[in-house]
Amino acid sequence: MIDVKQLNSLALAYMGDAVYEQYVRHHLLLKGSVRPNQLHRLSTSYVCAKAQAKVVYAWLDGKVLTEEEEAILMRGRNAKSGSVPKNTDVQTYRYSTAFEAVIGFHYLSGNEERLQELLSAAILALEEQEGEKKNGS
Repeated sequence: MIDVKQLNSLALAYMGDAVYEQYVRHHLLLKGSVRPNQLHRLSTSYVCAKAQAKVVYAWLDGKVLTEEEEAILMRGRNAKSGSVPKNTDVQTYRYSTAFEAVIGFHYLSGNEERLQELLSAAILALEEQEGEKKNGS
């Protein structure tokens, strides 16, 4: 058994990335999106670093996270990966890594209920922001 609390933040983020991607794909299929190019375009709008960073800001503003989750978030944010994708800035990338670390932590800890709460909150935050953009707010 893995001691999740001792795992490197980047290992948590590695797992969180996969879990979140699967959740987003499932969410989009449930919404009725079925065309492959549409699915890919829509899913990338949820899983890109910029979107994940937006979720972190929404969680922090809304005081969604527990103290333990905030500590994991900060560890993930401060983790040094050695590389940054060329289409995002360092701060955005670090916050997306932090997001993935929290998701990975709950998945690997077996905290299914809290994981689902956070994943749902992430999708809701992004869809609300998208709705505000469309309504000109």
